[in-house]
Amino acid sequence: MNKTLSFLAIPMISSVFSVAQAQTNKIIEGILINEKSEPITGATVKLTNTGVTTSTDSEGHFAFHKLSSKTYHIEIKAIGYGKHTMEVNVKDETTNLGPIILKDQSQAIDEVAVYGKYYEHYKFDSISGSLRLKTPILELPQNIQVISSDLMADQQVFDIVDGITRNISGATRQGHWDNQYANIRMRGSKIPAFRNGMNIEASWGPTAEDASMIERIEFVKGPAGFMLANGEPGGFYNVVTKKPTGNTKGSVTLNTGSFSTYRAALDLDGKLRKDGKLLYRLNVAGQQKDFYTKYNYSDRIVIAPVVTYKMDSLTSLTFEYTYQGSTYLSNGNYAFSPKGFADPGISNDFFAGDPSFAPNKIKDHSAYVYFDRKLNSKWNFHGQLAYFNFKMIATSSWVGAMRANGDMSRTYNMADEAGENKFGQFSFTGEEYTGSVRHRILAGADFGTKKFWGDFSPLAKDTLVTKPLNVYNPVYGIAEAAIPNPDRSKSIKVRAGGQNYVNSVSYSSLYVHDEMAFLEEKLRLSLGLRYTIAQTVGKTAVADRTDKAFTPRVGLSYSIDKSTSVYGLFDQSFVPQAGTDWEGNAFKPVRGNDLEAGIKKEWGNGKWISTLSAYQIKRKNALTDDLDHPIAGGNSFFKIALGETTSKGIEFDITGEIVKGLNVNANYALTDSKISKDGKEENIGNITPNTAKHTANAWLTYRLQQGPLKGLGLTGSVQGMFDRAIGTTKESNFKNYIRTDGGISYQSGKYSISVMVNNLLDNRRLLTSGSTTAKNASVTESVSYYTYIVEARRNFRMGVTYKF
Repeated sequence: MNKTLSFLAIPMISSVFSVAQAQTNKIIEGILINEKSEPITGATVKLTNTGVTTSTDSEGHFAFHKLSSKTYHIEIKAIGYGKHTMEVNVKDETTNLGPIILKDQSQAIDEVAVYGKYYEHYKFDSISGSLRLKTPILELPQNIQVISSDLMADQQVFDIVDGITRNISGATRQGHWDNQYANIRMRGSKIPAFRNGMNIEASWGPTAEDASMIERIEFVKGPAGFMLANGEPGGFYNVVTKKPTGNTKGSVTLNTGSFSTYRAALDLDGKLRKDGKLLYRLNVAGQQKDFYTKYNYSDRIVIAPVVTYKMDSLTSLTFEYTYQGSTYLSNGNYAFSPKGFADPGISNDFFAGDPSFAPNKIKDHSAYVYFDRKLNSKWNFHGQLAYFNFKMIATSSWVGAMRANGDMSRTYNMADEAGENKFGQFSFTGEEYTGSVRHRILAGADFGTKKFWGDFSPLAKDTLVTKPLNVYNPVYGIAEAAIPNPDRSKSIKVRAGGQNYVNSVSYSSLYVHDEMAFLEEKLRLSLGLRYTIAQTVGKTAVADRTDKAFTPRVGLSYSIDKSTSVYGLFDQSFVPQAGTDWEGNAFKPVRGNDLEAGIKKEWGNGKWISTLSAYQIKRKNALTDDLDHPIAGGNSFFKIALGETTSKGIEFDITGEIVKGLNVNANYALTDSKISKDGKEENIGNITPNTAKHTANAWLTYRLQQGPLKGLGLTGSVQGMFDRAIGTTKESNFKNYIRTDGGISYQSGKYSISVMVNNLLDNRRLLTSGSTTAKNASVTESVSYYTYIVEARRNFRMGVTYKF
């Protein structure tokens, strides 16, 4: 009843504001073109004295509606063009600015990239089109943080597992299978991976995206399930891949560093036809990298072509394909100790496998098709289809038992995986007015099917147990005859059928969202509703589930002035969960409620932005490892559902150019996440596993702007995680984490060179994950042991980039 009254009240609210603002009905419009009279699409146009922002369409047209009779200040930004400002005195019903010519800065691009508006490469004013909302970040009633490809390049990040979480408040990565997937946590839960607006999260995936293919990474905090496929209440991260820009440019980057690291990446962007109807983007990367652990390595190749065909001025069709291939010896870099975490008696280069093991291989294919059509001056249609095919041919070894002297027996297991995902998304976006109330409307549908097969059957146990590996004095070289040859004569789909690792989830959903703006667009009310049907197919009838859910969303944002906004948000989420517990019962979907409030402010005339937010999330049916029921082979556990977790926290982020030449990305988060409801009374009050109560990070770069050393840059970074918890505990029980990095760089013309030293102080106790395991009762003299991943000792990377 209350919900019904709330929605009935909306038309009345709109009417009241319509009468109050009836006199604000004037328009400013114009067209942006370059010096060749070609339209400039996707440019940002902002009324700086009101904060209202829009963007140009495929014909370069922009418009502001419902304005008053007064003078407006307009700021125009477009990639590759100079910043343009102007004043417009509005008197008539329609003020037509006609063609506005922006000067091409391609001839001076080196000076701009090195010494110009450098903050624009770190700070974004808007989210990507894959999130489909047209509202600027400053005005969105949600905490959304963006990592640019420029920031990743400055940090010499090679892929998404390579330290990107330092840039986001409260985001942490639990190191696990570093060759395979990221495993990022935020606001008390593991968050799913999205790519170009589609939820591609898998049981052990997706394959960690290479930096060469990434344009930006968007961390959306809170559910936001209204605008995309079903999302976790803690949020998600969305990898936006590189697309053609229409500007002819390119770059080549060469990297080298510690642990026999060699890498090359090529980025080409341009036109396949002179008339600009056929555009292309090609990214290629190859990498050979040894891990800091002895014998382990990872070789990678990435090929990512994209082609866009502009059928006419209103319609475009884009095809995108990505191949990621990887060859490695061991998926993780674990250490095992009978004494404790970060055991000083165990070398930093300790390797739990053996150089005699066969290398493992990953082949990951993905393809997208995008269709965009401008229906009229107000409405647009977007559709996209995607297909993912993943295959891993691998084996793995794991501890079977540990003795007090460090002798570790090992099992040897199959570790083959395969996945196939299909997705479809269709949406309409547009603007309409009821009186003086502006409506930004989003309506659409999402469809998806995810299938996963895994074969983790044991290959050898007794053979490897007879030759233990001592963690304090490891001796490698298992005889070839002692290592069994895996039988892959049958398809993994057949082999997986006899195990617990066969998952299939299908979903379809409809959603609608309306952002209404009042008081000259200073006050914005967002209402969203999503309906989802999800089907989970299990091994038995008991494991099959069909779930249906409505998930509403209400957000409110108010612009105190042109650079400051406050917001409040209520949001719900619904996520089906594949798999079963150890008894074969299907898991119920995750349900989440999020309450959030915050304030955002731009400083220094928009050069940097700060965001402060507070939230409370209640998450039901969350999964965690069932430590009482290990899966055959011993390297993982069945899952068990918690009753309810409650996460509360405060987050603070700063991004941009604080003073001229000094660029900062800094953040802090307080995360208090605990089990609030459970079938076992003793579990209530336990800290949600793998949570850090306090995280703090800072990345600072200062570049000289003038003088004989102009272009010289210095970088410093610190990362911290404190009061961490693993396993079952009511108090923090895991070591604090403090890492420092530093670097020096130089940029001149089209060239740049940089050196980064990671773990500058050579801290050998930097743990990214940990767990404890009881002794193996079937093995004489076995003891309980500690499993952990410790980061690499001090190491460096050097990169050289040439832009053309």
